[in-house]
Amino acid sequence: MIKARIVVTLKTGVLDPQGKAIESALQSFGIQDVGSVRQGKVFDVELAGSDTEQAETTLKAACEKLLANTVIENYAIEIA
Repeated sequence: MIKARIVVTLKTGVLDPQGKAIESALQSFGIQDVGSVRQGKVFDVELAGSDTEQAETTLKAACEKLLANTVIENYAIEIA
Protein backbone atom coordinates (compact mmCIF):
# COMPACT_ATOMS: atom_id res chain seq x y z
CA MET A 1 0.00 0.00 0.00
CA ILE A 2 1.34 3.42 -0.99
CA LYS A 3 0.07 6.57 0.68
CA ALA A 4 0.32 9.89 -1.08
CA ARG A 5 -0.76 13.47 -0.59
CA ILE A 6 -1.59 15.76 -3.48
CA VAL A 7 -1.65 19.51 -2.86
CA VAL A 8 -3.36 21.67 -5.46
CA THR A 9 -2.88 25.45 -5.39
CA LEU A 10 -3.74 28.34 -7.65
CA LYS A 11 -0.95 29.56 -9.89
CA THR A 12 0.67 32.90 -9.09
CA GLY A 13 -1.31 35.71 -10.64
CA VAL A 14 -4.64 33.87 -10.62
CA LEU A 15 -7.25 35.78 -8.62
CA ASP A 16 -8.40 33.99 -5.47
CA PRO A 17 -11.75 35.41 -4.30
CA GLN A 18 -12.23 32.64 -1.74
CA GLY A 19 -8.81 33.38 -0.26
CA LYS A 20 -9.70 37.08 -0.07
CA ALA A 21 -12.99 36.23 1.70
CA ILE A 22 -11.12 34.08 4.23
CA GLU A 23 -8.56 36.84 4.76
CA SER A 24 -11.36 39.34 5.37
CA ALA A 25 -13.18 36.98 7.76
CA LEU A 26 -10.02 36.37 9.79
CA GLN A 27 -9.51 40.11 10.16
CA SER A 28 -13.14 40.55 11.25
CA PHE A 29 -12.49 37.95 13.98
CA GLY A 30 -9.65 40.11 15.25
CA ILE A 31 -6.81 38.12 13.68
CA GLN A 32 -4.90 41.10 12.32
CA ASP A 33 -1.47 39.60 11.59
CA VAL A 34 -2.62 37.76 8.44
CA GLY A 35 -1.10 39.39 5.36
CA SER A 36 -2.82 37.32 2.69
CA VAL A 37 -4.57 33.98 2.21
CA ARG A 38 -4.55 31.67 -0.82
CA GLN A 39 -6.82 28.64 -0.67
CA GLY A 40 -6.15 25.24 -2.19
CA LYS A 41 -7.10 21.56 -2.02
CA VAL A 42 -5.47 18.53 -0.40
CA PHE A 43 -6.11 14.92 -1.47
CA ASP A 44 -4.88 11.97 0.60
CA VAL A 45 -4.75 8.91 -1.64
CA GLU A 46 -3.95 5.25 -0.97
CA LEU A 47 -2.81 3.09 -3.86
CA ALA A 48 -2.47 -0.68 -3.99
CA GLY A 49 1.02 -2.03 -4.68
CA SER A 50 4.52 -0.93 -3.74
CA ASP A 51 5.96 0.52 -6.97
CA THR A 52 6.45 4.22 -6.19
CA GLU A 53 7.36 5.13 -9.78
CA GLN A 54 4.11 3.60 -11.05
CA ALA A 55 2.21 5.31 -8.23
CA GLU A 56 3.64 8.68 -9.22
CA THR A 57 2.71 8.09 -12.87
CA THR A 58 -0.84 7.14 -11.83
CA LEU A 59 -1.18 10.17 -9.55
CA LYS A 60 0.13 12.56 -12.22
CA ALA A 61 -2.52 11.22 -14.60
CA ALA A 62 -5.19 11.71 -11.93
CA CYS A 63 -4.08 15.31 -11.43
CA GLU A 64 -3.91 16.09 -15.13
CA LYS A 65 -7.31 14.54 -15.88
CA LEU A 66 -9.38 15.38 -12.80
CA LEU A 67 -7.86 16.72 -9.59
CA ALA A 68 -6.27 19.92 -10.92
CA ASN A 69 -7.23 22.43 -13.57
CA THR A 70 -3.70 22.81 -14.93
CA VAL A 71 -4.56 26.04 -16.73
CA ILE A 72 -4.94 27.87 -13.40
CA GLU A 73 -3.63 25.40 -10.78
CA ASN A 74 -0.33 23.76 -9.82
CA TYR A 75 -0.09 20.44 -8.03
CA ALA A 76 2.52 18.69 -5.93
CA ILE A 77 2.65 14.97 -5.18
CA GLU A 78 4.19 13.69 -1.94
CA ILE A 79 4.60 9.91 -1.63
CA ALA A 80 5.06 8.61 1.91
